Order: sequence, then C-alpha cells, then structure tokens
Amino acid sequence: MEVEIKIDSSYTEPKIIIMAASMTEDINNIVKKISEETSLIISGSRNDKIEVLEQSELIRIYAGGGRVFAVTDKGEYILRLRLYELEKRLSSCQFVRISNSEIINLKKVSHFDLSFTGTICVKLSNNTTTYVSRRYVSKVKKILGI
Repeated sequence: MEVEIKIDSSYTEPKIIIMAASMTEDINNIVKKISEETSLIISGSRNDKIEVLEQSELIRIYAGGGRVFAVTDKGEYILRLRLYELEKRLSSCQFVRISNSEIINLKKVSHFDLSFTGTICVKLSNNTTTYVSRRYVSKVKKILGI
C-alpha cells in the first residue's frame, strides 16, 4: 500500500482520497478507522473501583453468566460493554475474536496447538487455555498465515 501526504495551506480541513482498483476489505477497514468517532477507552470495575485498562495489558475478554470480563496480569475486571462494542474499540491487528463469547490479544498468546481436529487450542501468557470455535478457525488461520 502506498501512502502519500500533501501539505497545502489552501485546505481548511484535512481531505482524504483513496485510490484503488476495487473496494477491498483493507479499504473498508481504513474507512471505518478514519470515520469512527467513538471512544477507544476501555474501563473495567474491580473491588468497587473503575480502572482504565490499557489495550496492551489485556490478555482476553470473554462473556459468561450474562457479563463481560477482561483478564489482565493484574486480575479480572467486569466490563459494561458488549463484545461487539469492544471489537470496534480494540486494535484489529492485535485482537481477534475466537468464538461468539471470546476475544484474545494475539500478543499475549504463548502458542497455538493445531493438533486438535476441527479447532485450535490457544495457550495464553497467563497459562490459561482456551479454544477457537469451529466457526472462527479459518479466520484465525488466515491471520496466522496458515
């Protein structure tokens, strides 16, 4: 992908032009990122306190018992956002949805075990083991380049 920036004092507001042979998923993602105005802050509650959670510290986010939880090295937090809302706020090159109820941080993965038939076993940095559901296996394999 080629990026070109032109500085011209005649423009009062920035103008973005994307030139491509066809509309692709990458272009859709760029447009989505540029046009989103929602807050990227993720906050969680623990011990009756609300804390701002850094994306780099998140290991996994999962839904269970009607609630959404975020796991970090500091512990587990309860989030007020739904998984689809979190997916919009999280960096798409660092986080991946592995099931209808879980998102993981790829930078916090120790290893992937492909020996299981039809699924992928994921070992995370905090020694948690989780699994990619059959529905998301092809997406995860594509991200991993396999």
